[in-house]
Amino acid sequence: MAFDWPVLMRAGLRDLGLRPEEFWALTPAEFQLMLGDATGAQPMARVRLDELIAAFPDKPKE
Repeated sequence: MAFDWPVLMRAGLRDLGLRPEEFWALTPAEFQLMLGDATGAQPMARVRLDELIAAFPDKPKE
């Protein structure tokens, strides 16, 4: 996937008023959300939660 960097940088720096270090620190999902496009944001499904629980179990209390 190719990015149109001039367009993205204009949106972040000029339109959103971000400083360069703020722009470059954002994840693509954060930037997309700031631009008002949350179409890619989906709630976590139970199956994914179960996978995370299995991968990172809570340590039993002593």
